[in-house]
Amino acid sequence: MIAVPVVGVSAADVTIRSSQLTPRQTITRDIGAADARLEDAGQGHQAILQSPQGDTFAPARQSGPAKDSAAPGSAETAPAAVDPRTAAPAGSRAIPDTSSYADVTTASGVMSTEVRELDAADPIAAGIMDLTRGSFAAAPDEVTATEAFLTRSGLRIGSEVRAHGLDRAYRIVGAYELPSKLDTAQLDFRPGAFIGRYLAARTAAGSDRGEPMSSYLVAARGGFTWDMVQRANTLGVVVHSRTVMLDPPADAEVPLYRLPDHGKSAPVTDRAAPAAAATVAGMALLEVCLLAGPAFAVGARRSRRQLGLVGANGGDRRHIRAIVLSGGLVTGAAAAVTGTVVGVALTLLLRTRLEDYAGSRFGGIALRPVELLGIAALAVVTGLLAAFVPAVTASRQSVLASLTGRRGTRRAGRVLPSAGLVAVCLGAVIAVLGSVHSGNAYVVAGGSAIAELGVVALTPLLVAGFGRLGHWLPLVPRLALRDAVRNRGRTAPAVAAVLAAVAGTVAVATYAASQEEQNRHAYIARAPRGVLAVGLPSEAGRGVAAVRRSVSADVPVRLRADVSRLVAGTRICDAGNWQAGCGNVMPVLPEANQCPLVAEGSAGTFTAAQLRSFAKDWRCRYDSVDPAIRAEGGLLVGGPQVLETLGIHDPAARQALAHGTTVLFDRAYGDHGSLRLRVTPDVSKQASTVTTLPVRLVTARSYGVKAVVPQRAAAAAGLRTVPLGSLFTTSRMPTDAEQQALARDIAKLGVTSEVYLEHGYTGRYGVVLAALTLFAALVTIGAAGVATGLAQADAEADLRTLAAVGAPGRVRRTLSGFQCGAVAAMGVLLGTAAGILPAVALRGVDRLQQRQMAEQALAHGGDSALAHVDVPVVVPWATIGMLLILVPVGATLLAALVTRSRTAMGRRVQD
Repeated sequence: MIAVPVVGVSAADVTIRSSQLTPRQTITRDIGAADARLEDAGQGHQAILQSPQGDTFAPARQSGPAKDSAAPGSAETAPAAVDPRTAAPAGSRAIPDTSSYADVTTASGVMSTEVRELDAADPIAAGIMDLTRGSFAAAPDEVTATEAFLTRSGLRIGSEVRAHGLDRAYRIVGAYELPSKLDTAQLDFRPGAFIGRYLAARTAAGSDRGEPMSSYLVAARGGFTWDMVQRANTLGVVVHSRTVMLDPPADAEVPLYRLPDHGKSAPVTDRAAPAAAATVAGMALLEVCLLAGPAFAVGARRSRRQLGLVGANGGDRRHIRAIVLSGGLVTGAAAAVTGTVVGVALTLLLRTRLEDYAGSRFGGIALRPVELLGIAALAVVTGLLAAFVPAVTASRQSVLASLTGRRGTRRAGRVLPSAGLVAVCLGAVIAVLGSVHSGNAYVVAGGSAIAELGVVALTPLLVAGFGRLGHWLPLVPRLALRDAVRNRGRTAPAVAAVLAAVAGTVAVATYAASQEEQNRHAYIARAPRGVLAVGLPSEAGRGVAAVRRSVSADVPVRLRADVSRLVAGTRICDAGNWQAGCGNVMPVLPEANQCPLVAEGSAGTFTAAQLRSFAKDWRCRYDSVDPAIRAEGGLLVGGPQVLETLGIHDPAARQALAHGTTVLFDRAYGDHGSLRLRVTPDVSKQASTVTTLPVRLVTARSYGVKAVVPQRAAAAAGLRTVPLGSLFTTSRMPTDAEQQALARDIAKLGVTSEVYLEHGYTGRYGVVLAALTLFAALVTIGAAGVATGLAQADAEADLRTLAAVGAPGRVRRTLSGFQCGAVAAMGVLLGTAAGILPAVALRGVDRLQQRQMAEQALAHGGDSALAHVDVPVVVPWATIGMLLILVPVGATLLAALVTRSRTAMGRRVQD
């Protein structure tokens, strides 16, 4: 009982310390063995100021308008590229490190992955990549892949990789890992062997993949000092220097920190983590004491004759207390040594699995002797604390009672239950006030801890209350419950231990489930789960039919809804790539439906009260969803099938589309039963016309689609349409292999498409809830099993009496099972009730803090949507149900199975 927490805490300590990298290890994983990494700041040749770490920088001249304040991408304002090597000192050596993204072939098709060009075999790059198999690429037609890429792609060493638009094939010659990014799928080529060729081919095909990220690893004699970093900044180069990061300059020597809004930010410290760790350690100590205490008590009771002989031969109470306490000391010391050794060994054994789960390799096994000794000392103290009360109780027994085996009669005290009731009330008040007024999580945690300790103090009284349920039970369960109630000295601590474990589990599970629900509400889905959207906005309808056939062949399609888009002008252009001759069709927002916050000239003219009122104005609730299939203004041209793919089951809406009436989802664009569309033939000119379409307003979640226009309505209004793509509902979620096959087939068509599959919200706490449930179940069954073992040891004479009078062997087994189940059931019920309070109080703290943030945003003229605070409280009924039903039943069956039906004959005690 004492060694198990020591195993867990020591293993956690070694794991956490081993995962914490030193500054030197962190730098090595970033720049290898180089002295610095140089990269273009993107500001042209103007001087910059940077932080010592190189993570933030700003132009040195802050006055006047920025040179690149015009439209991005224009030739006259784009900052000129800077060659970072110009900042390298004379006599240094530099190697390039370039990265981008590319679509490459896999065993199943095509996937988009990160590509890199770095000579990983160069001594300067040592430490950035860890070679696991094979060798690094040494020839232009060779490539090395991460283990994550090989797993996802289905390829292996010796396989060939091709990229769309390139005739050359690259052979995989080795596998490597990025020590801090084990889950990253990446390919590493020889410098100049792939990225330039690939981007040129994509540009020639009319697809822009963006500029690659380039930097240089530099080896300089004597390192890269802070003065050298500042000289490089004058050339527009950002430097990540090993020397500077290991020995940063004083804040007064950093010019960046003297700029407005660029002061050194205070280090982010997570004060809640130490508090949580202290709470977990305290609850573990409490549980161990509650479980080990009855064990020492029963041990002292079974040794009462020997203790009585000590007293009969002149020993006083001090000797008896010392004997029992010595047992606790020896037990604690043995548990400390055993638990620490097992914990360290367990970490060594599971190191690889722990690293894979965390996605990062350890810097090494870090053993902190002081911390491990502290954990061991905690075990020794726990053993002494667990033996303290039994030692005092044994010392107070008279010599006559100890020798004769009489237990005597003790009346239940009233002090402990009264103190427990006061603690429950006081803790509940503190927790509620902390969640409603102060918003301090520490106050809530403190109040919850006081309340839980109060419930622990009330446990003997509550156990006695459970005894009144005995007359409703059959014979054997009634005997087990009455035995537990009559021997509250060993039952109450076990129930309290189960209570503490279950209460913590229920509290954390409730908080996690509530946070999960909040994240689910905040997740912005672009389509119903399982819907696949394929659009070709830049192809002007070319290849749409072929893409639709590819999707139907590669993906399990259930329904297809073809959509088009409205176009205007002599040229059909993609949104965001407007040129002369490009036109568009956009919905017109009626002036009466415009939010006052975005009205022209209204910035900064409203009071906090007015802003607060706008938070409730429907006109200021914006739909920020990016549709799965992109069309100008969120307008799709299609039929009733579009509604089904969007999950809208409205017979009236289907009928409206079938009869040629536009269906409008966003009421802000409704203008007395119609929708106005502004048709602009050429975006470079101001001339435009307005067309009105009759609409039927439908209130439904449309995933960013503002309206669905039937083809008949578009033709009647004189609007041109061009096929855009399709929405597909799937019979099941497509696999990675199917998605890669689809990407391969679309790449063969030579068109530029946008493919999006809605996976829906992916929860992060499912594993946490399962682990918590398993932990609580193990602790509950363990505590109940300990209580059952103590009950059997304490009631061995009664069990022998049952066997002597002819009771069947199964009675012993059944009685043991129900004894264990009774302890588990009482602990789970009380723990569930006690665990709800801290979770609800902590959610109240979150609600108060978010409301305060929303008020501050409104007071400073922020978006009124921030004022909508959604902090739900969700009770994980599945977890609680498993604890309430499965755990007691499992404890009962387990205890019954491991208990022997027959009892061993005992020898008579010689007087």
